[in-house]
Amino acid sequence: MPQKQKSNNIDMVNGPLFGNIIRYAIPLMLTGVLQLLFNAADLVVVGRYCGRLSIAAVGATGAIINLIINLFIGLSVGVGVTVAVSLGAQDDDRCSRAVHTAMPVAVIGGAVLTVVGVLISRTLLSWMQTPDDVIGLSALYMRIYFCGMIPSLVFNYGAAILRAAGDTKHPLYYLVTAGIINVVLNLFFVIVLKRNVDGVALATILSQCVSAFLIVRFLLRTEGAYKLVFRKMHIYGSELKQIVKIGLPAGIQSSMFSISNVIIQSSINSFGSVAMAGNSAAANIEGFTFIAMNAIHQTGMNFVGQNVGAQRLDRARRVTKDVMFDVFVTGLVLGGLSYLFSHQLLSIYIPGDASAIAYGRLRMKYLCLPYFLDGMMDVMTGVLRGLGSSLLPMIITVFNICVFRVVWIYTIWQVPRFHNLDMLYITYPISWILTLSLLLICYFITMRRKSREFKSAETRLAESDL
Repeated sequence: MPQKQKSNNIDMVNGPLFGNIIRYAIPLMLTGVLQLLFNAADLVVVGRYCGRLSIAAVGATGAIINLIINLFIGLSVGVGVTVAVSLGAQDDDRCSRAVHTAMPVAVIGGAVLTVVGVLISRTLLSWMQTPDDVIGLSALYMRIYFCGMIPSLVFNYGAAILRAAGDTKHPLYYLVTAGIINVVLNLFFVIVLKRNVDGVALATILSQCVSAFLIVRFLLRTEGAYKLVFRKMHIYGSELKQIVKIGLPAGIQSSMFSISNVIIQSSINSFGSVAMAGNSAAANIEGFTFIAMNAIHQTGMNFVGQNVGAQRLDRARRVTKDVMFDVFVTGLVLGGLSYLFSHQLLSIYIPGDASAIAYGRLRMKYLCLPYFLDGMMDVMTGVLRGLGSSLLPMIITVFNICVFRVVWIYTIWQVPRFHNLDMLYITYPISWILTLSLLLICYFITMRRKSREFKSAETRLAESDL
């Protein structure tokens, strides 16, 4: 017998849709914003107490770190969708197998990432043309950071399981706890112990261990279908296949994003450490808008996934309309406000550095104002994954985001009159428009195909009852 849904979880299949979407998305937004605030603490602390080179060093690692870890983080998308569809179909056994497959994959993936990250960090930084005055600090930060990959993946996979079940509050609570610890340790290591980027990296690892412990403890104590039992941990073939089917394209897509961002970052690096510092601060500020939009992306994906599992395709369509409207408004408002107050916000990271602030404002002009396009693109990708289609969105996105940007950089951007940061940053909104247009077409085709599948299944069931 399927277990009754816990009262503190949001019912995605029944009840008022708009209200449930908001209740689900707000803790996700707060989780993401707080995570960025705590990550920003790394930049703010090193920027104020260690100097511009340190903030450039930490900022230069972001694209590479994402390049290496996004393949395994993408698998958490597959975990979430598999759990959501199982719960929507009230298939507790399949849900349990997915949970007990996800955790071993997280541990194995984290171990692999630790080895790879420690071994090749400096090599990748060299390929990115990281300046000599920055590369030593960047390599040090990355090597320490990658030692925390196992707890990082355990938390991400555990959070994906809880969110698929309708619980977005507990990941928020655990992140707040770990984030406060991160900030306190940042200040302790840098101010008291006089450490540099190694101090903030170590603080990050320790806080990740706390968040992983808390989420595993909750999964061990829950009574839902997604309860974790250590002795049941096993990689089940059918569930792994489904996780990989959805998650691998998501991971490849994210990794390809990171490749294009690595190339863009290396292009920015060629303008020197001042441009790098301004770009790093601006990217961190933009992240707050992105995180809010990404919360809506995850909401759409999990709501659609559960309703597909319950064969409520009409409700899945309504979910799509609601989340697309929500992300449009969120991106337009937050992106516009970020640019409006860009000088004041950048000054928090790089106080008194007018040149670096100017570089940061240039980036924000091209990215913050049209940022709602990126949000709509991501939401549509999440909806398609909830519908069970992950490969085609990956192909569309990789081609129109990654390939387009790389081709632009190595052709148009190489022309002397276009070899400036304006022509580099403008690739973002152009690629968002191209990708969103094709994803919308893909959505309508996928929805029609899914509708035919459900009707065929209903017909076969009716014939078998005769």
